Amino acid sequence: MDIRYRRTETPLLLAGFVTAVLLVVMLYYPVASVLAAAVFVDGSPSLDPIRTIVTDPFYWDLFGFTAYQAALSTLLSLALGLPGAYILARYEFPGRRTIRSLTLVPFVLPSIMVAVGFAAMFGTNGPPNRALAAFGLPTVELMFTLQIIVLAHAFYNAPLVVRVVAAAWENVDTRTVETARSLGASPRRAFVDVVIPQLLPAVLTSALLVFIFTFMSFPIVLALGGLQLATVEVWLYDRIRTLRLGEAAALAVLEAAITLGLTYLYLRYETAQAATRGLTLRARKRLFLTLNLERLAIAAYAVVIAFVFVGPIVSMLIASVTSGGSFTLRYYELLFARRDAIVGTRPDLAIRNSLVFAVGTLALAVPMGVVISLMTARDTLSARVVGTLAMVPFAVSGIIVGLGLLQTVVFGVTVVGYRVQVTGATAIVAAHAVGAYPFVVRTVSPALSAMDAHLVESARSLGASRVRALIDIELPIIMPAVAAGGAFAFAISIGEFSSTVVLVEGGDAYTMPVAVERYLADRTLGPATAMGSVLLLVTSVSFVVIERIGAYGGIE
Repeated sequence: MDIRYRRTETPLLLAGFVTAVLLVVMLYYPVASVLAAAVFVDGSPSLDPIRTIVTDPFYWDLFGFTAYQAALSTLLSLALGLPGAYILARYEFPGRRTIRSLTLVPFVLPSIMVAVGFAAMFGTNGPPNRALAAFGLPTVELMFTLQIIVLAHAFYNAPLVVRVVAAAWENVDTRTVETARSLGASPRRAFVDVVIPQLLPAVLTSALLVFIFTFMSFPIVLALGGLQLATVEVWLYDRIRTLRLGEAAALAVLEAAITLGLTYLYLRYETAQAATRGLTLRARKRLFLTLNLERLAIAAYAVVIAFVFVGPIVSMLIASVTSGGSFTLRYYELLFARRDAIVGTRPDLAIRNSLVFAVGTLALAVPMGVVISLMTARDTLSARVVGTLAMVPFAVSGIIVGLGLLQTVVFGVTVVGYRVQVTGATAIVAAHAVGAYPFVVRTVSPALSAMDAHLVESARSLGASRVRALIDIELPIIMPAVAAGGAFAFAISIGEFSSTVVLVEGGDAYTMPVAVERYLADRTLGPATAMGSVLLLVTSVSFVVIERIGAYGGIE
């Protein structure tokens, strides 16, 4: 490599080095410090913390229940999502594009807001119970039950199933189906023998993704189940709150081992799914032409979907403006006017903190995501290694990231003789950026891959430096994807809860999701629904930006 070439590459190499340093400080070192606490006792190697957990029947039951609720949640998500994938893939109807765009909702909708919606919908005074009481029927108490947790998980994850499977269903090679029919196979036989094998990688991909998400679910289980229905994440948080950090570290190691293994399987099936896409596509049928048994089943499915998916959101919005059956704005006045402190939480401060942290997350996550996308654009071994390491946040619990940051940069670490310590607010921005930048990568990388490489080569051959080619050619082309990635980062920061709730313990850097959880824990549903509605508004704006100017290509 000559001196001129090295000089033109230096700025990008420097950007890559800075990004690597940030990841070490904000992610790898904090997570490693947590995991190290599980294998070191008083500075000496020891497996006693892990041995204590793996030999304790309580923890076998804890992991068993976590896997059980995740399996139930996955099955219900598939049951609700697969019919939707079929409808989107095989029918044409008004609003189809909008409905397909709504499958992005799990990536931008705060999970604690989902918990508020389900509390408003299925609580003692929710619409279904009021309807039952009006007919003199006994009400159903779903709060703090396994059923409501599974249902809330399905609300959050069924759209993922729809998005992944519909994309695969649209790309089923119809030539193979036509060949089977010409050889005498019935429609049912052709579907079982030809279509299902082509869809299976997508179904397994979505099932694994949902299982991982629900296995690691924290806000929904904490808000709707509490410690009486604790999963590994909830119990891990409880161990941190009670300062049993050695036990928490050992629990985190075991959970990380499971989720990393599941993530590896997910990536394998995702690759298999990409390999199943065909070339000849089937034309979609009109949905509203005639009335038959299939369309009646679709109508019944639409009613179920409206109840499960629309009901909680509408119930939350209604509960935020009603009290005792009368219209009121006092819950919103509480947030924006009087600024009262509820359960030790000032609503206006929570809103301000969330917006400030989201802006800080944008400033960190977007450049990091773009740099990593550039580093992984080429299909080389080093690029694949960097890409794999960059996706670690997908498989590591936010609670572990928060605990690691708390034990290192918040409590303070010594570097070459100097004591380095940051505030909780700075650590929160770092934790949010860690959770957000992979979405920037998964949004920008497909845009870079789709770009004609000859454009950059032509600019370089005409004397442009690597940085000049990046500024004049690459960035303008991928800017819609960068903007969509920024919208993702903003929405993820606004809704992030797991790492935040660990880092704000005892401080005043709490955010809107943390405030919502405190209101729910205190049974103050009115302020919780008002704050949840504000969260819905902010994340809806982010969703519109994503839907209008860029699409999330990484999930398909």
